[in-house]
Amino acid sequence: MKKCRVSLMAIVVLLLVSSIAFAGPWKGWKGSGGWGPGTQYHRYYNPQNVESITGKVVSVDKITPFKGMSYGVAVTLNTDKETIQVHLGPGWYIERLDVKIEKDDEISLKGSRTTIAGKPVIIAQEFKKKDAVFVLRDNNGYPVWSGWIR
Repeated sequence: MKKCRVSLMAIVVLLLVSSIAFAGPWKGWKGSGGWGPGTQYHRYYNPQNVESITGKVVSVDKITPFKGMSYGVAVTLNTDKETIQVHLGPGWYIERLDVKIEKDDEISLKGSRTTIAGKPVIIAQEFKKKDAVFVLRDNNGYPVWSGWIR
């Protein structure tokens, strides 16, 4: 009976050790898929470069700004002055909003103009479709999908 208990305990320990070994090194919490504060992407948002634009949606696309990020949603917006890509946020968040942005929609938005991978983009702070306003970041660029603020 004692041998059986010792053997069973050895098997349990072996299973625990092997599961930890195969799990790989701890990489921290994934959180918001690279879209949250303190990430490489978040550093591109500059509150001093915030502007407001209005235009017609040319396309709605899935994007991955940097390697290792989860996909996000961006719109290509045609304004009076230019056609520019606007990053809204992570797909898991944007796709669950009460509004759907589609091709040919007229939207207004406020966001930080920057350059990513050599191309001009705007990282949206908020957007407005018809009478509905959707806030994506606070005035400092802190994303609403990241929960509470320190």
